[in-house]
Amino acid sequence: MAYKVDHEYDYLFKIVLIGDSGVGKSNILSRFTRNEFCLESKSTIGVEFATRTLQVEGKTVKAQIWDTAGQERYRAITSAYYRGAVGALLVYDITKRQSFENVTRWLRELRDHADANIVIMLTGNKCDLNHLRGIPEHEAQVLAEKEGLSFLETSALEAHNVEKAFQSILLDIYHVVSKKALAAQEAEAFVPTKGTTIEVKSNDSKGTCCAR
Repeated sequence: MAYKVDHEYDYLFKIVLIGDSGVGKSNILSRFTRNEFCLESKSTIGVEFATRTLQVEGKTVKAQIWDTAGQERYRAITSAYYRGAVGALLVYDITKRQSFENVTRWLRELRDHADANIVIMLTGNKCDLNHLRGIPEHEAQVLAEKEGLSFLETSALEAHNVEKAFQSILLDIYHVVSKKALAAQEAEAFVPTKGTTIEVKSNDSKGTCCAR
């Protein structure tokens, strides 16, 4: 969903938060959109979303961020919400090895359902729990480079890098959309408005070529 409009904002970008249940997706969303954090937050049921409008390279961009439930029983529901997404934060918990090992599965599902040009950021959340770390930052960086993803560690609790993560992915999306728009304009400029029709007629085994 990358719509250009004329009034309240210039662009509307749909971003999905994906990853295992309990990695902190809902708190990342609430920290970015409302600057709130809830220690007692419950697992998301189905899909929730919130919006925030901000400036990206002089343009007003409205980010529509979808928080998808990580539990298996909701996977069939949430897969439909990948459609139209132009960005994704693939979140794991730096203290839970399993949530990191499941990144490749989430990535495969995302690529199966989302647009081929979707911008993806691998996000290691809960870096405030560094003393309980189960995944070295370097290991996640290697995976991100291998899969062509950007990478950042965040802490929704301490509001560390949450703003930076969204600013970064929105900037990348804006660049992708801008390049697409520019390519479309250039392609349109090269389409001739009026063509020349060439007719080849046969007359007594001799060909005459007429242009009109």
